[in-house]
Amino acid sequence: MLVTGGSGYLGGELLRRAQALGWDAVGTHMTHATAEFALDVRDADAVDRLVAEIAPAAVVHTAYLQGGESMRAVNVDGAGHVAAAAVRAGARFVHLSTDFVFDGEGRRPYREDDATGPVNEYGLSKLDAERAVVGVAPAALVVRTSLIFGGETPSPHERMVAEALAGEREVTFFEDEYRSPVAVGDLAAALLELCESDAAGVLHVAGPEPVTRLAFARAIAAAAGEDPDRLRAGRSADQPVRRPRYCALDSSRAYGMLRTRVRSVGEVLVASPSRVWHRNGA
Repeated sequence: MLVTGGSGYLGGELLRRAQALGWDAVGTHMTHATAEFALDVRDADAVDRLVAEIAPAAVVHTAYLQGGESMRAVNVDGAGHVAAAAVRAGARFVHLSTDFVFDGEGRRPYREDDATGPVNEYGLSKLDAERAVVGVAPAALVVRTSLIFGGETPSPHERMVAEALAGEREVTFFEDEYRSPVAVGDLAAALLELCESDAAGVLHVAGPEPVTRLAFARAIAAAAGEDPDRLRAGRSADQPVRRPRYCALDSSRAYGMLRTRVRSVGEVLVASPSRVWHRNGA
């Protein structure tokens, strides 16, 4: 198995779990040298050479950027390059996408067949990446997910709460932005199952309950033994940069396919309070 973005939060968890299950799993990195192979997915020739050398049975593409001048080239062109190389190698291809492909104007969790309509450049780049993947790899599986947390080390979302409570960072947590947070271990286990399936097209794999960014942050703080009311609340609607506000995902189709049970935020945080961020920890 080849995991692009193996140095990332999800990619690293995927590699650990895949190896524990007996996969000969290797990963790539671009800037953080914590995976076996350096790879710039914008370089189609480099992608082809690496995939041909490894000859994987499965490729999981988690590499992406959330901003910056290289975002579109990495997210769109890079996804297309990796998908095309996987097809040439005869590998199963699973591509990670996001809830930000939707406009967030709905009032119920989005299903796979709901109309997309990203409202910012990141969401647009990820939607175009989906199209690039399907264009060259019709049998690929595109997995849309949401906020990822709950691993052995704190996620970016957990670190944000820690920094806000420590006074190291000014953060406003939105009370009007709904997402479907998912534990990194649950998501990784689901992806490994899906690698061995023939599921194709788009599939939502995210947490089972819509949660506001504020409620999510407060749950993280409370699980760490901190006062959740110290976190600053605000409204996404009042921000100068538009963001999708109701972006929860309906993952019922995936739940019916998977042995892995995807847990709620509360279940994850209660089950492993010792690994949740605390001031003298992460």
